[in-house]
Amino acid sequence: MLRRGLLAWVSRVGGVLVLLCCSLSLLYLMSCSPPHSDNHPLSHALPRAGPVHPSLGGTGAGDAGPGKARAAQNGGPPGVQSYQALLQEREEQHRLHISSLKKQIAQLKEALQERSQQLKGVQESIKTGLPEGSDTGAASQGGGFGEAHGPKSQQADLREYLRSQLSRAEVSAGTRLSSEYAVVPFESFTLQRVYQLEMGLTRHPEEKPVRKDRRDELGEVLETALHSLNTLSSQQDGKNSAEKALTSKVYSPSDFIEGISRTEKDKGTMYELIFRGESSSEFRRLVLFRPFGPLMKVRNERLDAASIPINIVVPLSRRIDKFKQFMHNFREVCMRQDGRVHLTVVYFGKEQMSEVRSTLENTSSSLQPGMSDSPNQNGRHTFLREVRFKNYTLLQLDEEFSRGRGLDVGARAWKGGNVLLFFCDVDIYFTPDFLNTCRLNTQPGRKVFYPVLFSQYNPTLLYGSPEHVPPVEQQLVIKKDTGFWRDFGFGMTCQYRSDFINIGGFDIDIKGWGGEDVHLYRKYLHSNLLVIRTPARGLFHLWHEKHCADELPPDQYRMCMQSKAMNEASHGQLGMLFFRHEIEAHLRKQKQQQGANLKKT
Repeated sequence: MLRRGLLAWVSRVGGVLVLLCCSLSLLYLMSCSPPHSDNHPLSHALPRAGPVHPSLGGTGAGDAGPGKARAAQNGGPPGVQSYQALLQEREEQHRLHISSLKKQIAQLKEALQERSQQLKGVQESIKTGLPEGSDTGAASQGGGFGEAHGPKSQQADLREYLRSQLSRAEVSAGTRLSSEYAVVPFESFTLQRVYQLEMGLTRHPEEKPVRKDRRDELGEVLETALHSLNTLSSQQDGKNSAEKALTSKVYSPSDFIEGISRTEKDKGTMYELIFRGESSSEFRRLVLFRPFGPLMKVRNERLDAASIPINIVVPLSRRIDKFKQFMHNFREVCMRQDGRVHLTVVYFGKEQMSEVRSTLENTSSSLQPGMSDSPNQNGRHTFLREVRFKNYTLLQLDEEFSRGRGLDVGARAWKGGNVLLFFCDVDIYFTPDFLNTCRLNTQPGRKVFYPVLFSQYNPTLLYGSPEHVPPVEQQLVIKKDTGFWRDFGFGMTCQYRSDFINIGGFDIDIKGWGGEDVHLYRKYLHSNLLVIRTPARGLFHLWHEKHCADELPPDQYRMCMQSKAMNEASHGQLGMLFFRHEIEAHLRKQKQQQGANLKKT
């Protein structure tokens, strides 16, 4: 009985529990079912019109149109078309955002790759010392960067040195200068032109950057500036991350207005560039600085100039007086002091040929100091003995004068092996130091020397009258009022005979004055030889009156007249000559005024 009653009670309790579970399940389903809606079944899956970030270019709920605003106020949800339009707008915004991010990522990867290559190059240069052919002590000469440390320490030292160059340079603040002459001027530039103060005689105040290194330099500066403007900048203040990630304007070279640059030769080069902004009154300024690295010892050589003879080749046609003056200098410098020179004279025509020959023979007899048995008043045993100088060659060409033809014949007439040639004119004065400069700046197969000589002004205009003109040796003063660096001339040059032959020599079809030297100079510029072009303090062009023949072609005649105008006097001296009548009238008035004042007193 007890067992039967217990089973009946358990069955009743189970039935109650099942009924209770069914009731709870029904209540749960009723409470979780969605409310009735007339909308499309997928409308609950569309995004609701919420606020869109201003950086994405979208609008918030408050920017919706009037129809949407009324629908929201009436409590009715927007239609399917409104949701679809909003979805398309959001998709377009996200697509633009993704495209912008991809572009920035590509630019950052490119910049990172460039920096990695630069850093790798710095590491290799510091680790290996110097390129092939360089001295092994370069790293220590460069300031001792990381001599006893690893690559990381070397990189840190180099970065610290470059930062110190920036802090020392006159970039953010000026420095106190001793006078107005100590100012380092800026050059200004645009996309196509460079405006410069230091012009010489061959450059213009406004010109295109002709040299490749100058073009590459300005191109790199502009590219770096545009890259900086169009990429993320971590130094912008007052902008959130979303505003930083997007650039409101993409800058291009057409937005560049102008720039200025200045080089402090012991620190580096500063560039300041101005770009158009987003409005007509807004501009962007970028300041860049290219620091100069530490000095590196490249080569340490011992040079023996005593074993290098020079063959001076001089073309000549008449002008016997100038030739005698040239031979006087040749005797003093080459025969009595240097002693390692051969002279080749190429004479055109037959007129005055005998005088040229006699001048050479008379000059070849040189008096040089020797030893005697009895001492002089200073206690030294000296005397003067006559020595015959035989190191000269006289060639005669019975044809019309051509400077290029004469130099070409003189260079090829040498039969003593590979000799150093110095192409010279009879109106040139040189010193013993210049001959060594010629030897030290040339190397067969590697270097040719094109010195810039100092050209004299008309000494009669310079000293007032012919009676006050001092001897030639006293006129050789390098000053602004006495002459100028003849940087448009390429006629005086030092080069080895092998290089001259291999390059093809002069263009012998050019007749008369000028043009042949420029053609030869350009040949060397187009070759792999290093052209040394520098002012030479021991090489002078003596003034002489220049005659430009009417038979010259127009281009040669123009070059001749330009050279003639340059040779007369400085800009200030020519101005004094041009206004001499006004100056004389002023002096007369001053004398009259002084006389009147004396009478009154």
